[in-house]
Amino acid sequence: MQHANTHTAAPFKLEPFKVACSSCNLRELCLPFGMSSEQVEKLDSMVATRRSVARGDTLFHAGEAFQSLFAVRAGFFKTCVSSEDGRDQVTGFQMAGELLGLDGIGTDQHTCDAVALEDSQVCVIPFHQLEELSREFSDLQHQLHKIMSREIVRDHGVMLLLGSMRAEERLAAFLLNLTQRLQTRGFSASSLILRMTREEIGSYLGLKLETVSRTFSKFQEDGVLEVKQRQIQVLDAGALQKLVNGSAC
Repeated sequence: MQHANTHTAAPFKLEPFKVACSSCNLRELCLPFGMSSEQVEKLDSMVATRRSVARGDTLFHAGEAFQSLFAVRAGFFKTCVSSEDGRDQVTGFQMAGELLGLDGIGTDQHTCDAVALEDSQVCVIPFHQLEELSREFSDLQHQLHKIMSREIVRDHGVMLLLGSMRAEERLAAFLLNLTQRLQTRGFSASSLILRMTREEIGSYLGLKLETVSRTFSKFQEDGVLEVKQRQIQVLDAGALQKLVNGSAC
């Protein structure tokens, strides 16, 4: 399993924005949804930097002071918490167009680590400025509430996964969720490269590594997936959906 780098001496690379929110191809997935040009201009002036995070490096650690939200511009992250025995428990995976850092709003400090699973880039959104702007523009406040609600719903979905589903159902739900999110971003709904390891998937779904590997093999034997290491081809999405629907009954 990949672990966060323990050395933090090297500063993050901060870069001036070359592409503003107004012309970003992820704008419909991120904060400026439905905002006027005047509102987006104000948001552009606030989101002044982006940060590069190399594969394996940590964007923020649990316990750090919360100051900003981070919109994933490119790349892939996992969020995780350290258990008492020192192992990482994966709590989520985030891709381009999604926000990181919402965990810190309630307590003013982050409650998890955010680790890049590939070379990534995030837009830095200072939260106190975002709050001020959202008070001025109700559209932005509404969008922020929608994003928070989406995270709560996703957390509930994971609780359902861990509470009632068999291994096959858990992995099917995970793959369907992943392909749906990728499809929303213009990628194929049937062909994907997993950015996370089997062990990280198991940590997220509450399954042992052997169980995850065995379930992938079974899906391949049943003609549901074609698996080549991290390359996954979904051959029968209906079969995955049937597994998930069956568990919901």
